[in-house]
Amino acid sequence: MQKRWLVKTPKPGTVIDTFRSTLKVDPIVAELLLQRGIDNFDDAERFFRPKLSELHDPFLMQDMERAVERLQEAIDLQQRVLLFGDYDVDGTTAVAVMYTFLKDTLPVEFYIPDRYAEGYGLSTKGIDFAEEHGVQLMITLDCGIKSVDKVAYARSKGIDMIVCDHHTPGEVLPDAIVLDPKRVDCAYPFKELSGCGVGFKLLQGLCERNNWSTAPLFELLDLLAVSIGADIVEVTGENRILSYHGMQLLNQHPRLAFREMLRLANREFPVTLTDVVFTIAPRINAVGRLRSGMVAVRLMISTDETEIKMLATELDEDNIQRRELDKSITTEAIELVEADVAHEDRCTTVVFSPVWHKGVVGIVASRLIEKWFRPTIVLTLSDGKITGSARSVAGFDIHAAIQQCEDLLEQFGGHTHAAGLTLLPENLEVFQERFEQVVRAGILKESLVELQEIDVELGFEEIFLPEEDRRKPPRLKRILQQFEPHGPGNMKPVFVSRNVYSTEVRLLKEQHLKLSMAQPRNDVIMEGIGFNMLDKYDSVSAGIPFDIVYTLEANRWNGKETLQLNIKDIREVV
Repeated sequence: MQKRWLVKTPKPGTVIDTFRSTLKVDPIVAELLLQRGIDNFDDAERFFRPKLSELHDPFLMQDMERAVERLQEAIDLQQRVLLFGDYDVDGTTAVAVMYTFLKDTLPVEFYIPDRYAEGYGLSTKGIDFAEEHGVQLMITLDCGIKSVDKVAYARSKGIDMIVCDHHTPGEVLPDAIVLDPKRVDCAYPFKELSGCGVGFKLLQGLCERNNWSTAPLFELLDLLAVSIGADIVEVTGENRILSYHGMQLLNQHPRLAFREMLRLANREFPVTLTDVVFTIAPRINAVGRLRSGMVAVRLMISTDETEIKMLATELDEDNIQRRELDKSITTEAIELVEADVAHEDRCTTVVFSPVWHKGVVGIVASRLIEKWFRPTIVLTLSDGKITGSARSVAGFDIHAAIQQCEDLLEQFGGHTHAAGLTLLPENLEVFQERFEQVVRAGILKESLVELQEIDVELGFEEIFLPEEDRRKPPRLKRILQQFEPHGPGNMKPVFVSRNVYSTEVRLLKEQHLKLSMAQPRNDVIMEGIGFNMLDKYDSVSAGIPFDIVYTLEANRWNGKETLQLNIKDIREVV
């Protein structure tokens, strides 16, 4: 798939010169900081050295006073509390954080709904469980903001509710104490917390109200960092502070659960937030997709090494099964799309099969976008209804598009980039056409071509200082490591180098390119790898020049660390 390259406009030289002299950094680093809105020494210090003391006052969040007061009442009266979390990484880490913090202060249990029997969000079955166990207060985590009817049902059972969510609310809020920074009446200064982050703020407020040390709470920041990475929320502002310290904790004092999961994934310390997204997160999600998120919570809260090894192995096996399902269903979905003679003219992909596994349809939707870059929905049958997941492309609000089809749906919810939905079988064809019409009318043409954003254009000679040993990672790479953790709002810096030619090309595992490259007029030879770039082999081996887009990576092999370009795209020079 051809990508659309967009090189960010360089800042004026006078601005760069002034800023770099203030910070004593080179022009490349100054440019990258300015692109991230960092234009003075104090902002740079906050970026490179985020402080927990700079977290926002939790009581700036609407309803926080009421939430802390109700939770304190439960502690004082030793009332039974049930933590109800979503079955994904964000929900299960939120439950693990709150359960670990509260378990010694009051009687508390947790509940993760069955993805298939109960579906997404607060469930009747979960509320019935709470009633049967004498629960007087339920706290929802990463769900509940649209569960108006379910909250009313819980209230009819005499159960009070605190909703901790970060999804966009509907027009009517549940009749509960509602913590959600996206409430229209909430003045909380940072709107992009994860669901786990909202639960964390409640506990922070509880600590402040009681003058408790926050040290035990901050010992749970590794769980919160995992939620931030997995839920693809912005890694800026408060999330940068939380994820920065969470990743430090995960690397320096990893909990046994994460250490074991990384061992099974053959990943060595130190790890980055990106590593977490591709190792820990899929395993937690896999058990929620195939069995029960309760298993993931038990793993994360356990301190028993034998139990941890057993549960981590189970999650690893679930992840292997998930990958097999993902692969087979993606193949079937591609065949279905290609069977439609009009599919190339569409602005959307909507595919349905009654036999697909409900737990992997979201992953399959993401896979289809890699092939056809357009808003995509993958649907299957569950309990007589059609249900599935939607994924979008950059610049298009898929939640808003689905909302315009609301009259055809039983329920829906989600974010700008991802959503879930349920509808009756008889509405499927009408929904497919309506969704296509809505997207066609609202999407920009350029949004249907994948965008490759590029931060800075570099010559190979700019990567190393003249006096540096090219067998080791350069100073530039070491400085860029301090830009971690990466995620939306602070993506890993991407570079482009022009007029490159290969001095050696190898094919790894019949699909990956391993290159040695140079540019005219300098003697720097760079090593690079292009994953799944078999289709570019002819372009780089024909002796003609090409342009490359890449990130700088450390390649560790046999105890040595060298610099490697992780190639994102290749384009022949025209």
